[in-house]
Amino acid sequence: MTPRELGYHMPAEWEPHEATWLSWPHKEASWPGRFEPIPAVFVELTKHLTASELVRINVADEDFAARVRQLLHAGGVNLARVRFHLNPTDDAWCRDHGPIYVVRERDGKRERAINDWGYNAWGGKYLPCDNDDVVPTRIAAEMGEVLFKPGIVMEGGSLDVNGQGTLLTTEACLLNPNRNPQLNRQQIEQYLKDYLGVTNILWLGDGIVGDDTDGHVDDLTRFVSANTVVTVLEDDPQDDNYALLQENYRRLLTMKDQDGQPLRVLTLPMPGARYVDDQRVPMSYANFYIANDSVLVPTYRHENDAKACAILQDCFPDRRVIGLDCTDLIWGLGSIHCVTQQQPAIV
Repeated sequence: MTPRELGYHMPAEWEPHEATWLSWPHKEASWPGRFEPIPAVFVELTKHLTASELVRINVADEDFAARVRQLLHAGGVNLARVRFHLNPTDDAWCRDHGPIYVVRERDGKRERAINDWGYNAWGGKYLPCDNDDVVPTRIAAEMGEVLFKPGIVMEGGSLDVNGQGTLLTTEACLLNPNRNPQLNRQQIEQYLKDYLGVTNILWLGDGIVGDDTDGHVDDLTRFVSANTVVTVLEDDPQDDNYALLQENYRRLLTMKDQDGQPLRVLTLPMPGARYVDDQRVPMSYANFYIANDSVLVPTYRHENDAKACAILQDCFPDRRVIGLDCTDLIWGLGSIHCVTQQQPAIV
């Protein structure tokens, strides 16, 4: 039986977490020539997360764990809220290779399960990815979690849910033939409904320029409540992102939630264009992460940083919005949401 048939659904990111998963960075080729500052970014991220939840860190072995523990200790991280898990990884993008959880209510208790979608490093772009592909299965085995294997390729950054039945995604990513060429839109929708328990799927178009994931929605549009989304817009008509973001905005204004009600659509600015070694990097304020008592927002030393944080603070009055400098992290072509994966609480 599918998770949907068994009563499971994917909760919204703002629902209570037991922990956040990270895969500690080690692949220097992901930040060519600029890897040195990356571990410090993860230390800062861990420090903020441990203020309100556990942080579970995938590492290759005990020696790796000891090195990371030293870094965290030196950075003033509360190690009592850190757990190490011996899961070798190929890269650090836990949003896409980590466990995607679903939950259900049964006999007055909340139960949790894991979906282990196939993972092919965004259409075979960065091989090998064999270690990353089995991370959810290894976690389920270690933690005694129920495991479902949908049998198709899917990444966590390619979808966003409101926890009430509606899912946001993009045509550019999910319909790309480098993921599931054997499936059409209707078949992909059925997998999402069966394995994530959603009933209403909303499709945006293209992703932002420089995004090597082929258009993940977590750089575009995010739910901030059951009926509200924030979406990024570019102010400069000459920017390559301008037209595609306007098109996504137009689509959102016509979209309805699972109950047939129009979405409330708020906008976030963009942090302009930046190039590293002649390659545009996919900077976006939409790549924030909602933790238990905070919202961690990527910043880029741009004048719009404060504006974006203020907008998100209005969206989350009960959480503290914290800007984290991701100028170095984004050279790996991902940001805060890309390296985190939430584990829902069940108590």
